[in-house]
Amino acid sequence: MGDRTLRGARLGGQSFEDERGIEFAARQQVGYQCANGHHFEITMSVEAEVPANWECPRCGALGLSVDGILPEEKVEKPARTHWDMLLERRSIKELEDILTERLELLRGGEIGPAHLHRPVKKTAAKKKVKA
Repeated sequence: MGDRTLRGARLGGQSFEDERGIEFAARQQVGYQCANGHHFEITMSVEAEVPANWECPRCGALGLSVDGILPEEKVEKPARTHWDMLLERRSIKELEDILTERLELLRGGEIGPAHLHRPVKKTAAKKKVKA
């Protein structure tokens, strides 16, 4: 095992690869300025799409491109409310029918909180049985 080790080399410490014959990609310097007045430049590839905003490395504020590139306006969808989702499933006529039905049940004491239930009259119940 001792004869397989590399002597004098640190793992991950340095690369034995040579840089001769390597052609680097074309680069460009893109300037930005944040709201706090900091001016900074970012190195990017010539082929890269240049963003309109970049975070300032000094203060963390949003820096805008000094080349006049404007950020794209994002189209925001309006928030869907419970009413909007309900109207996707039911029509206004159906909702009115359901409301009427539930109000009748509530007023009749068949549904709702227990303290609001009206006691059913025994005489009325007996009349229904005899009839």
